[in-house]
Amino acid sequence: MKKLFIIGGMGAGKSTARKALVDEGLPYIDLDKVGHQVLGWDIVKEELREEFGDDVFDENGDVVRKALAAKAFTTPASTRALNRITVPRIEDLFMDMLADLEKEGHEAVVVEQSVFKNRQMSLAYSADVVIAILAKFETRVERAVASGWEEDDVRRRMARQITDAERIEESDVVFNNDGTPDELRNQVVLWWHDYKANGYKLA
Repeated sequence: MKKLFIIGGMGAGKSTARKALVDEGLPYIDLDKVGHQVLGWDIVKEELREEFGDDVFDENGDVVRKALAAKAFTTPASTRALNRITVPRIEDLFMDMLADLEKEGHEAVVVEQSVFKNRQMSLAYSADVVIAILAKFETRVERAVASGWEEDDVRRRMARQITDAERIEESDVVFNNDGTPDELRNQVVLWWHDYKANGYKLA
């Protein structure tokens, strides 16, 4: 089963590219959602409470992601502490999901990954193809704000992400998404058909 990882900054169009492939019949895994699922595990909650305190939980004992982020991303040490707790569990769940999809006989799976630095330091180390979706910085800001994010928050988050030049360096396939969603979808579907026709080998 081929693993197709889609990367890109906020507002670049990762979800549009992923939906194009899902419409072609591929299952997908959103690693953000996998991360959110892991935050509901009792063992993870216990370790987060010990590391970050009671105030990252609501009255029902669920993790408040915004409160956790406010504490976990203030220093490199606190970020490492969060990663130490969550990343191994995310990887375990992700691998279980891949195994289930492979048993079902899928030819490929699409993996959407927002937090990406390089292949070696992410779950993309197992990727068959890394697909980068790029767009101009201000275009991405406008799209993220239009989808409900606060502009200051968007710019802060983008400042912590890698550059498009770094994404290009780490990718096998690159799509520019400065046009319409339909244009991106068409590009992605055309690439997928060519990739299959070439025996799942990169041109």
